[in-house]
Amino acid sequence: MVFAKALAVVTACLSIVDANPLKRQGLAFDFDGDKVRGVNLGGWFVLEPWITPSLFEGGTAVDEYTFTQNLGKDAAQAALKAHWGSWISEADFTEMARFGLNHARIPIGYWALAPLLEDPYVQGQLEYLDAAIGWARTAGIKVMLDLHGAPLSQNGFDNSGNYGSIGWGQGDSYWQTVNAIRILAERYASQSDVVTSIELLNEPANWGLDVGMIKQYVYDGWGTVRDSSGTTAVVMHDAFLGVPYWNGFANSASGLNNIILDTHIYQVFSPGEVARTPCEHIKNACSNAVLLAGSDKWTIVGEWTGAQTDCAKWLNGFNKGARYDGTFPDSSYIGNCQNKYQGTVDGMLDVDKTNLEYFIEAQLDAYEAHSGWVFWAWKTESAPEWHFQNLTRAGLIPQPLTSRKHPNQCSTACHIPS
Repeated sequence: MVFAKALAVVTACLSIVDANPLKRQGLAFDFDGDKVRGVNLGGWFVLEPWITPSLFEGGTAVDEYTFTQNLGKDAAQAALKAHWGSWISEADFTEMARFGLNHARIPIGYWALAPLLEDPYVQGQLEYLDAAIGWARTAGIKVMLDLHGAPLSQNGFDNSGNYGSIGWGQGDSYWQTVNAIRILAERYASQSDVVTSIELLNEPANWGLDVGMIKQYVYDGWGTVRDSSGTTAVVMHDAFLGVPYWNGFANSASGLNNIILDTHIYQVFSPGEVARTPCEHIKNACSNAVLLAGSDKWTIVGEWTGAQTDCAKWLNGFNKGARYDGTFPDSSYIGNCQNKYQGTVDGMLDVDKTNLEYFIEAQLDAYEAHSGWVFWAWKTESAPEWHFQNLTRAGLIPQPLTSRKHPNQCSTACHIPS
């Protein structure tokens, strides 16, 4: 098993590293002394209909799998090459740095690294990823590479590349995923000055998978990264089990080093969450600070947003409605999604801008309780609550990121103006 190899590797490594765990393995980013302040480059190498609806308008595709399947290899290659070459540019990295960001989390699917013969996916992403790492180096931005989709889907979401059932772990899919991590780690091992970390798998669903398999994958994935690099941190997602669940697992005491736990905090994917008042959203965000601070390993909020509703067009899936306005199955009307589905921040209602500004600052306070945060996403075509670039340009995300128009929200009573 790769696990046995992993233990051998860590034993050898720990015998030669400095005793100071903050400097162990010579990481290019101090995840204890500094705070991760980053953005996700969502919708670039893994399509999601709600991020780039223009690619899905007028068709029947619901994810990247069906997008490429419907178009066929040649047309899909042409369409995606145009998208990869335009969605993110060097200017984006320059602006990220100007906004005070220090990390970009870049999702990528297994099919870009280790494609399967039976899949319709197309390749060519890696030359653009290589360019992005060069742009990041120039801008002074660190990169977290994130395996966002596994064979047969680890969660059934469109963000895995394959919407529908959860099949990861069946057949050869587990070791195909380990192989994808091996290719990713080997390719960027020499660029650890920029690639500070590799996330083994985004959002594996505990409700559809054996949690024991998820844990074993962390060990096998960690060992696979260590085979290539001792200077890259390894990121594991919490599988929606919450931060406290993972205390005692895969920390330095268990024989693994330089592990980062990634948790995602959204408040829009259940009827109860979208029914919260603005102050209730803030209270919930602040409650996470204690949980984050109590983690026994470096811990980031690797995805979060300014949204307090699920009104963004197709956020819940292609051609699916929203819980907030009652158009999603088994939901009831709470409010109007007008001015929240499409457009830019300028088109939002003033009351929504105010609520969002307070909410974002409260989350910034809470999510720096441990190792930091990565906002989802840097940009979208038409979902302003999720568009970091647009929100910052509009003044709703503070500049500098440590400044506050509404300080101490997590230690005082909520007082958002009505």
